[in-house]
Amino acid sequence: MDDALRKQIQDTIEAHKVVLFMKGTKQFPMCGFSGQVVQILSKLGVEFSTVNILSDPEIRQGMKEFSEWPTFPQLYIDKKFVGGADIVRDMYASGELQKLING
Repeated sequence: MDDALRKQIQDTIEAHKVVLFMKGTKQFPMCGFSGQVVQILSKLGVEFSTVNILSDPEIRQGMKEFSEWPTFPQLYIDKKFVGGADIVRDMYASGELQKLING
């Protein structure tokens, strides 16, 4: 990944408290896993930004390298990588996600 792409990704993460790199948009998720995370964040009433990785192949590939995580969605909270749909779902069920967002 080149430095410009790394900076673009880093700037996006730093600009938002909660950002979801996903397939599609929050209004129209393009996969079930992305839709699940959007639903969870919406249930929590949290403000979040999304990046549609399907609209930019460089971001899609770059995020895999940046986070060292091969699949999407990828959730970042307070500039830290949280994980994908399974992790977010488990954290939500245990109450850990709410603490992380509100902390």
